[in-house]
Amino acid sequence: MGIFTYESDVVTAIPPAKMFKACILDGDKLIPKIVPQAFKSVEYIEGNGEPGSIKKITFGEGGQFNYMKEKVEALDKDDFVYSYSVIEGDALMNKLEKITYETKLEPSPAGGSICKTTSEYYTIGNFEITEEGISAGKEKALGIFKAVEAYLLANPDAY
Repeated sequence: MGIFTYESDVVTAIPPAKMFKACILDGDKLIPKIVPQAFKSVEYIEGNGEPGSIKKITFGEGGQFNYMKEKVEALDKDDFVYSYSVIEGDALMNKLEKITYETKLEPSPAGGSICKTTSEYYTIGNFEITEEGISAGKEKALGIFKAVEAYLLANPDAY
């Protein structure tokens, strides 16, 4: 097993507390509503969103994958940190044991926030992650993030 780590930063005009609440705390309801082609539904199998909870995400029609199960690893509402692992589903392609993501929202000097994400891909056997595979997932995540940002800019009283 190997571990491939990838880090990325995205800047947004939305303050950290507002973006964290919309994207992380209420994301299970908001994202299927504003980006149904990405997430068709989110349902909790165990727990209610706190660490240890497991949720099943069903992807939208016509997507590359059908579903994934995520385990919430950590949730720090004061420091705007959220960590979860993809533990099951066709997104793992039978080549990954799991994928762990940690997202932290920090204030930016311009008044919005910087979303810092660390992704760790735990491979099975000698499988190696390609930059193309990382880029595809990164683009989808960025698209969802930007959709939430656009929703918050268009609805300034939300959250």
